[in-house]
Amino acid sequence: MWFPLRPAVFGLLLGLGQVASALEVGGVNFAPQVEVNGSKLDLNGAGVRYKAVFKVYAAGLYTSRKAGSLEEILKTPGPKRMSITMLREIDAAELGKLFSRGMEDNMDRAAFVQLIPGIMRMSQIFSDHKKLMAGDSFTLDWVPGQGLSIAVKGKVQGAPFKEPEFFAALMGIWLGKAPADWQLKNALLDIKS
Repeated sequence: MWFPLRPAVFGLLLGLGQVASALEVGGVNFAPQVEVNGSKLDLNGAGVRYKAVFKVYAAGLYTSRKAGSLEEILKTPGPKRMSITMLREIDAAELGKLFSRGMEDNMDRAAFVQLIPGIMRMSQIFSDHKKLMAGDSFTLDWVPGQGLSIAVKGKVQGAPFKEPEFFAALMGIWLGKAPADWQLKNALLDIKS
């Protein structure tokens, strides 16, 4: 027997199907929206970092509005978040060194030298953790006026990095002119190839 649905019930059911769902990338679910310092941020894009043929980590970029380049990300008002979940075990000190190298590869030497104290501090944060295992995650949260906070396994690591230049250099690892992985850059910026 068939029962007609009332328009209000039909609209509710239709609306339920349109609720944004998590984006699964590399076995990691990225929520469509997160909250950072009281601001709701939307998933700009997400992808997997490959080293040769191996999956290293899944990353998701959250912003207050869609952006298609590093310059747009940096100009977008409000907080921003890069969320990274490891897909394999990695030496955390090595990861810190790779991040330093990625920053250096995407900026001129003089600007890089200015950031060395912050880069050494960031490298130490990762060195202190020895190893990151598959499933471990960390976030990089930029909050204007406060700085960049790094949280490893959900725990904030020390005081924020205050310099906007440090945040820009860090984002350059993934979104700069010489990104760690071009496919990941395109995925984070939601650029379809």
